[in-house]
Amino acid sequence: MQVAQRPADLIGQTDLLRLRSLSELTGCDIYVKLESQNPGGSIKDRAALQMIKDGFDRGELKPGMTVVEGTAGNTGIGLALVARSFGLNMLAVMPNDQTKEKERMITLHGAELKTVPPVPFRDENHFYHTARRLAESRDDCWWANQFENTSNARAHYLNTGPEIWQQTQGKIDILVSVAGTGGTIAGNSMYLKEQNPDIQVWLTDPDGSGIYSYLKTGEYVSKGGSMTEGIGIMRLVANFRQAQIDAAVNLPDQDLLTISRYVRDHDGLVLGSSSALNVAGALCAAALHGPGKTIVTFACDLGERSASKLYNPEYLQQRDLSLDLEPMESMLARYAQKHTEVWYRHG
Repeated sequence: MQVAQRPADLIGQTDLLRLRSLSELTGCDIYVKLESQNPGGSIKDRAALQMIKDGFDRGELKPGMTVVEGTAGNTGIGLALVARSFGLNMLAVMPNDQTKEKERMITLHGAELKTVPPVPFRDENHFYHTARRLAESRDDCWWANQFENTSNARAHYLNTGPEIWQQTQGKIDILVSVAGTGGTIAGNSMYLKEQNPDIQVWLTDPDGSGIYSYLKTGEYVSKGGSMTEGIGIMRLVANFRQAQIDAAVNLPDQDLLTISRYVRDHDGLVLGSSSALNVAGALCAAALHGPGKTIVTFACDLGERSASKLYNPEYLQQRDLSLDLEPMESMLARYAQKHTEVWYRHG
């Protein structure tokens, strides 16, 4: 009988789900990897486990120490869960504008939570800098540093990418992913392109992020903002440097409303905001390169973690987002007619 000895042992080997509704609509096979199946409820469990395992292997971590990390939520939850499995404590530093659902999960896992105002990265009170200072101020603390710690990308190179290759039996044409730290898109793109260099890797970027602009022009420029959390960035970090990206698209929050309701109503899957952005990116790739393609993306976390934003009518109205949703056929046609600009590495 195979029995896990700790929650961290259950991380990975998540299922691949074919989105029947969008697959039939586009003539492609569109799959989502259900990362909500991880014990901490998100894809960030993978990076958390690899960072802590590698920290022990390098002699940086010892039982009883405190892991410190700045997080938009999911990495903090993953680290809190893994820390307990390895006899560690956890201190998460989080902007106070993230969903309360994530705050609660961090503390429920026994971690200490410090919230700070959401400020630009250049401000020393930014959650990243605050976490670094706290870790450096005590000898018994270890800073996970998910943005620059390439164990993040390594988790996906060693595990997620091989899982996708095995689950699709090597029949994958396009991988679609959002990026925050860049670990997911970097590790998966490195592994999958080693297996087949012709696999196309698409990045989907929300408003308020500068990654699309960086890929297109070499400069980080953003417009507007987004309800997504932990997605997008305005600086180049070590994990993202490793990503092998062929195409990128910037999509507005309004498209996330449309895709999330459509998938919920037709497939019974409740997507979080970053997952909805991934699926919208997959739809765009299908519209431009289908039919007949196999496209894989990620359901990054539990949809309930977006309940207070993506599924909250009052919040959506405050952001001037319409609940009068565009028909999915219209959205698909808009993508197919190239009304949404796509950047391609080679022309």
